[in-house]
Amino acid sequence: MSLPGSALDPTGPSTSPPPLPRLANAYRALEHGFDAAFGSAGNPLKQLGALGFLLLWLLVASGSILFIVLDTSAAGAYLSIASLADVPWMLGTALRGLHRYAADAFVLVMGLHILREWLLGRYRHWRRMIWWTGVPLVGLVFVSAVGGFWLNWDRLGQYSVVATAEWLDALPFLAAPLARNFLGDASLSDRLFTLFIFIHIGVPLLVIFGLWFHIQRISLAKVFPSRPLAGGTLAVLLALALALPVHSQGPADLGSLPTTLALDWWLLFIHPLMDATSPTTVWVLLGLAFVLLALPPFLPTAARQAVAVVYPEHCSGCARCFDDCPYSAITMVAHPNGKPGMRLAQVRADLCASCGICAGSCPSSTPFRSAEQLVTGIDMPQWPVHALRRQLVDGLRALPGPRRLVVFGCDQGAQGQLDAPDVLHFKLVCAGALPPSFIEYALRAGADAVLVNGCRAGGCAFRLGQRWTAQRLTGEREPHLRRSVPHDRWDVAWTDTGDEPALAAALDALRQRCQPGAHPASEESHR
Repeated sequence: MSLPGSALDPTGPSTSPPPLPRLANAYRALEHGFDAAFGSAGNPLKQLGALGFLLLWLLVASGSILFIVLDTSAAGAYLSIASLADVPWMLGTALRGLHRYAADAFVLVMGLHILREWLLGRYRHWRRMIWWTGVPLVGLVFVSAVGGFWLNWDRLGQYSVVATAEWLDALPFLAAPLARNFLGDASLSDRLFTLFIFIHIGVPLLVIFGLWFHIQRISLAKVFPSRPLAGGTLAVLLALALALPVHSQGPADLGSLPTTLALDWWLLFIHPLMDATSPTTVWVLLGLAFVLLALPPFLPTAARQAVAVVYPEHCSGCARCFDDCPYSAITMVAHPNGKPGMRLAQVRADLCASCGICAGSCPSSTPFRSAEQLVTGIDMPQWPVHALRRQLVDGLRALPGPRRLVVFGCDQGAQGQLDAPDVLHFKLVCAGALPPSFIEYALRAGADAVLVNGCRAGGCAFRLGQRWTAQRLTGEREPHLRRSVPHDRWDVAWTDTGDEPALAAALDALRQRCQPGAHPASEESHR
């Protein structure tokens, strides 16, 4: 039994649907396959952002060591890098390969991260600025990557810098052609080589600064993946570095043109593209690519849900909502009652995801309060806690019996198997919106068992809802479910769309554990 049209079953989806549902479902299926292979904690597809940060740290660390051994003159750069192959125990080879393959992996992970967020529709409303701050980072990453080849100053670096100069010369506002710096048999000046160093070192600093902006609207941003994933990634990169060593391709010679080169197609694809077309065509394609990247937040979307509302007379200033908000939408300010040290939660509407996690964290959201009209410190006007309590009691009375099961389900997770006659189903926008005390309240109100259903670990549409819910139920986070609540009468099912069999199995397990009518309702105790 669901509650259609109720305050807890909004008429529209809580989040906008992905642009291509079939592709989004296919990607989710791929993620689930990786869950089975690596476990949720080691699934790289669920930690692409954190994996990108790990690769960036590896690039910074390995690049810093390489800069120490680099002869920063045009004449000595090639020999200083080539001599890494002579370092004992292949340490120099490992270092150089780690830096190159980490750069390739960074670009791959960045592309997958963009694809994932687009497929899942995560660029609208409160995520709009997060998306836009990521767009210029794509260009900065490629500028830094391409500039790294120049510092080696081998035949590949020569090809790259000449191709880049010819490409830039297509811009009409340059005073003098850049390509003439690389004509004839003249050697490269140390002054120009210093510019190469500045590009490869200065631009990554801009990337780091831009990433800081990129995650500013995300609380508890994960900038390091799980240890198994981090260790596995490092091991794979080192294995590649040793199995497929990166070698220089002969010293640069401006008096001749490189003929046969081993290109890094991940990082240098723009050069053969220009060779196949023209510099102007590449500029047009590049401009179009960035326009398309910036366009998704402008696309039509469903109306945004109402944001969280704070009720000052019921807010204790405990700051739990501030700690639990996934998008830093809540700040703590001085309470208007003027009491020294008293604080009040304040919601920034442009950052609020309307997920309800703050309501689930509020200590005044407990249904055991005797007030006829339950008003909490912070709540969602479209899914108020008072309506949840009222509909829970009314719904349990309406269930025919003899068995009564209550499911508090996440609107983003699996939905099948919940229309059974012995099931009272509440669709919450996020499992994190559920105050844990409602489990005990439902059992006292006549439910034989309660199931909390949310997204798979690491797959929460609101980032932290599944994690906070799990920690509240196990007593690791406040507000927590009291340990006196019999554990055989409640359970959790972390299921995504497509996991309906697992959800059905969890319900069947609860049915087998609970005998019909064994836990009679005690309505008078909580009216």
